[in-house]
Parts: sequence; structure tokens; C-alpha cells
Amino acid sequence: MKVFIKKIVVGPLESNCYLAGDEDTKEIFVIDPGGDYKKIKNIIEKDGLKPKAVINTHGHGDHIGADKEFNAPIWIHRLDADFLTNPSKNLSSSMGFFLKTRPASRLLEHGDILNIGKYNIEVIHTPGHTPGSICLKGEREIFTGDTLFCEGIGRTDFPYGSEKDIMRSIKEKLFTLGDSYIIYPGHGPDSTIGNEKPNNPYIS
Repeated sequence: MKVFIKKIVVGPLESNCYLAGDEDTKEIFVIDPGGDYKKIKNIIEKDGLKPKAVINTHGHGDHIGADKEFNAPIWIHRLDADFLTNPSKNLSSSMGFFLKTRPASRLLEHGDILNIGKYNIEVIHTPGHTPGSICLKGEREIFTGDTLFCEGIGRTDFPYGSEKDIMRSIKEKLFTLGDSYIIYPGHGPDSTIGNEKPNNPYIS
């Protein structure tokens, strides 16, 4: 099976939205559509893709902004579910717009296996940036949301953030993966687990 992965930078905070799925069936997950729905839609139509679900790695406004535009179910970890409909929790109210999307139709848990065609990703609960932050692990790639960036980590100074939790999540759940895993983060360039272990200055 060939894996299809395409990154689209969206919204004023330049969040990374990913289309990921089975190259053969063209079925995909839309991961973190934080804005610019028409830009995402144009790529989906041009490539003949079939979105099965929208998956949010966490509930901040710059990752959920275009959720409700898709005619697809929204999946998010249960601890971030109320961020979807609460502008204070999703931080949109502090940015001057009041974002409410549709409620989640599936609440994800650590260890859930999500599949389309022959493509499977595993939900890894990585609290710290938010209580319900998750990473999505494929065979050779992991979508890390705002938990782990290329030589950076997600902010923990927002409400509901925890520096202690994000450090534990990264060390115990991400750095235990193989060095060759490609990191597709919520902002900025790709990396690998092997690059982050020695070079990420934020991880003590």
C-alpha cells in the first residue's frame, strides 16, 4: 500500500493541515483543518480524494477553524471535545473571533486504531499543550500536532497547559519510537525522532 500524505499551510497562524490516507483508494483523513477551507477543498478535488473524517490533534482554534465546512464526522480526544464549541477554551475569543464548530461525532482514546482502506493510524494521548492533545502514528510517520515540533515543543502557558505533562508525553510516548519516524508537526517543517532526541533544546 502506498501512503498518501500532503501538507497544506492554513490560517493566520500558519498551521499545518494534513491530508493522509490510502493512495490506492484515495480515502483520506483531514488532520487539523485550521482554516482556508477553499484551499484544502481545491486540493481534495484536484487529487480526487475522499475525506472519511476530520481529526483534530487538539482543540485550539488554529487547528479546528474549518472543521464544520467538511461534510465528514469530526473526531477528537474526549478531553478536548468541549473546546470545539467553547470559544474561551479554543482561544478564538482571545484572538477576536468566536469560533464554534460542530460537536465531535467520535471521542478518541489512547490506543484507538483508525483505518481507511489499508491505511491505519494509532491514537497516542500526549497531554501537555492541552489535556486532550494526541499524536497520530502510522507505520513510518507521526502527526504530532502542537506537542512536538522540529527542534521545538508546544506552548504550555495557555490555560489547561502543563509543562510537566508535555515533557512526559514527549519522553515516554514519542522518544520511545524508532529514530527513523518522520514527524509531521502542527506548525513548521518536518523532522524525525532521531533528529529531535539530540537537537531539541527544549527537552531536558
